[in-house]
Order: sequence, then structure tokens, then C-alpha cells
Amino acid sequence: MRKFTGSELLVATHNKGKLEEIAALFSDRQVSVKGAADFGLPEPAETETTFVGNARIKAHTAAKATGLPALSDDSGLMVDDLGGEPGVYTADWAETPNGRDFAIAMRKVYDRLVETGRPQPWRAGFVCTFVLAWPDGHDEVFEGKVDGEIVWPGLGENGHGYDPIFKPEGYDVTFGEMDRWEKNRISHRARAFAKLQACFT
Repeated sequence: MRKFTGSELLVATHNKGKLEEIAALFSDRQVSVKGAADFGLPEPAETETTFVGNARIKAHTAAKATGLPALSDDSGLMVDDLGGEPGVYTADWAETPNGRDFAIAMRKVYDRLVETGRPQPWRAGFVCTFVLAWPDGHDEVFEGKVDGEIVWPGLGENGHGYDPIFKPEGYDVTFGEMDRWEKNRISHRARAFAKLQACFT
């Protein structure tokens, strides 16, 4: 495994919330974390059908454009009774002519589950894949997942996306009801990041 030896890391995202979350994970390290917007980078088209494929596109595009190691993640919700959907299209399910509306996306998940006729619990998982890429084309891949179930109606106003309808295994509350930092401690992103640490030791 290649080690990260620099002092500046580019996080290949334009999502301020995600950048803040990832930067917080590096708060105890001597690493300066910057986002794609700091370099005026465009968002590349995510044309792959897997999390790792899309994460690689974003990380390698950013690394080659800036000459810096770049970290990207692709993540989403996979619902067992929907054959793993929405998967890599997790954000797309929320797209409307007026921007993303996750209330619509959550309702879509629920409606499709009802259409299947399958009883609860509706098993699901949040998946995160980190790709750390270098300008020379090398990369390292780290994956994390948190299992749980879909609940309806959604509960809680914390978090973002599908958090109100996802209850992680071993908890009586949804991600939407959890304190932000408690959720971040056990999330799919935290689990992938725990593996990523091997590059920074």
C-alpha cells in the first residue's frame, strides 16, 4: 500500500457538507484539506455503474488537474428488496427540475418497496468507497458499509439525504434522529475512513 507523505490533500468534491465532514476526520493530522472549488475544478461526469468506478473518475481527474494527491468518495443507499437500488443513482433519485428533493426520493424508495409486496423489515445499507489517487495514476481503494433497515415514515431532521428513513443496525433511532457527530462516528464514511488511515501512518 502506498503511503501519503504530503502535507496537502485535495478532496474531490463540491459538496460543502461532505468536505467539512471529511476535513473533520483529518483534524488531528498535519494535513491541509482543500476542496475542488478551491481550485476551480469542474465536476466530471460520473459515467460508471459502481461506487468505486465513479470515485476513481473524480479522484484521478482532480489529481491530474492539480498535481496533488486527491481523495474522492462515492456513496449511496442500497436497498436489498429493490435489488440494490438506488445504489450509484442515490442522488439521481432526488433530482427534480428545481434541484434535488430528498423528500421525493425517500417517498420513491417507500413506494417501490410497497409495490414489491415484501414485508418489513426492509433491509438496506449505506455504502461508501474512498479512492485516494496520485497524479501518476496510482490509487488505493477503501470501502465501508453500515447495515440497517428502511423505516416509514421518516424520523428526525438531522443529517441529509435519506437519513430520516434509515435506521442503523443496533440502534433504535434513524440517522435523521442521531446527533450529527454520533452518526459520523458510526457511518459508512467513518468505516471507510478507518481503513484509509493505513495510508497516513
